Amino acid sequence: MIGRKKKIVLYQPQQVDESLGLPSSKDMLPLEMLTISARPLAHGYEIVIVDGSLHSADEAHRRLVEACEGAFLYATTGILGYMVYDGWLASQKVKAKFPHIKSVIGGWFASVRPDLQLATGLYDCVVLGQGEVTFDEVVRALDSGEPLESVPGLALWRDGAVVKTEKRGVAGWDAIVERMPWHLIDIEPYRAHQLRGRSHKDVLRMPTPPAMGERKPYFGITYFSSYGCPEPCTFCCSPIVTDRRWKAMGADRLLDDLCELKERWNFDVVRFHDANFGVMQKRVKEFSQGLLDRGAKFWWNAFIETNSILKYESSTLDLMAASGMYIAEIGAEAGTDEMMKKIGKPIKGDDNIDAAVEMDKRGICASVTYIIGYPGEERDSMMKTIDQCRRLHVAAPLARPTVWPYRPIPGTAMWDQAVSMGYQPPTTLKEWGSIGEYHLEETWPGKIPPEVALERKLYQHYVTLDYGLARGKIGFWEKRAKERLRRGDLQGGFPSGKWEARAFDVYNRIEKKLFKRAETSRSWIDPGHKTGTSSNAASKSREAMTETTAG
Repeated sequence: MIGRKKKIVLYQPQQVDESLGLPSSKDMLPLEMLTISARPLAHGYEIVIVDGSLHSADEAHRRLVEACEGAFLYATTGILGYMVYDGWLASQKVKAKFPHIKSVIGGWFASVRPDLQLATGLYDCVVLGQGEVTFDEVVRALDSGEPLESVPGLALWRDGAVVKTEKRGVAGWDAIVERMPWHLIDIEPYRAHQLRGRSHKDVLRMPTPPAMGERKPYFGITYFSSYGCPEPCTFCCSPIVTDRRWKAMGADRLLDDLCELKERWNFDVVRFHDANFGVMQKRVKEFSQGLLDRGAKFWWNAFIETNSILKYESSTLDLMAASGMYIAEIGAEAGTDEMMKKIGKPIKGDDNIDAAVEMDKRGICASVTYIIGYPGEERDSMMKTIDQCRRLHVAAPLARPTVWPYRPIPGTAMWDQAVSMGYQPPTTLKEWGSIGEYHLEETWPGKIPPEVALERKLYQHYVTLDYGLARGKIGFWEKRAKERLRRGDLQGGFPSGKWEARAFDVYNRIEKKLFKRAETSRSWIDPGHKTGTSSNAASKSREAMTETTAG
């Protein structure tokens, strides 16, 4: 225990650019900041967490700079997207006011591009990969004046270049944090925001559990109970950052913590942010059974792999549903065996459809994501992926499958392929943080052929109709859309799918004017999927994506 308390200020950057017009979901708790706080707290340091997502950018930065008064250390994090940009802006303001404050950054993006972070001169070091143990050692080294070279798991800037210290192995859960310091955050702002009447429109918001009533506001929290993922996916940076290691919290400890939080906060939903919640069937089964045995009353959703669902015993899947699981987030990735082999996942044929059907039979919505436009992927492969997505939609009515354009991510096996094929990545932190949501923007223009892009847009148009989102009802157009999806003739037929979609768009606008119907429609072309999206168009596309998911 040190003799006096020294202050550490942690900043969780904004996850969404709210200047585009839509607020972010406030169930995204600053989990990263909480976990790295536990060990320094135990060693006697004072911790202050500023969550940028609770405020406007200017207000968040003002509060951060104010909190840094008298602090000896400032730290932040970020994943690819707007967090990178907001974190960069915030760090500049901190350093401008307190040029001698010690500064640290970690997180996924910093781990794979430490050069960009360190070259700014804003940070003393980058924490690579799993950060809880490393950050604690950095805190004590900086406080005592020990050289950072002695701390494993860091990237340092020396003589104009990145130098990495000894590699640190992945720690087990008990070594990461004995107990989450939940008291460091005030939960009330998160609760109040989520219980607003139109919270279902917030960016990143998950749909309301069906048992609660359609689009009824609910109070949810995010939580993670494991680190890493054993999957070898070549488009994902996890294999490189985590070495394909997976360390999880035991089911009993997980149950104890969530049940205690339920009593303290009385949330309705837990949204697991584990990269791969379902790696171990035994843990999932014990967790689900434990929720039932303890009479825990909340719903939950988590990421789980297709192959996990298909390998699980039926009784385990039944327990998951009975215990409150209502969404299974599944990375389907591709619709052909050839592309799946390049990705590295053990998924073949219609495994993705079979997994979604298993969830559907139990009343669980499968939120399924496919990707098209991988490096070297041919047109036919992309079309087959969209078609599998369509067939999954038809086979599992509760599911919400969608197709995203591929985005090259640094620190992945496919990154070098993309660059060698002509992809020109951003070169500055501002550019990396300003390119928006990768699933809403085509960040590698020209890789998706026009006819494939049209097929994808038509699919999104017809499923939006089929869900009843466009007009808030099921009528002629909605039944027509269902039939097109069932037959698979999205572009063909008479009239062509493209002209039929345009005809609906005209009809819908006229109907709204005549009957003064509330704005619920979605254009057949999702503007956020077009290259060179404007800020306003991106905002509209996020709203469309949110409502489609929330349907």
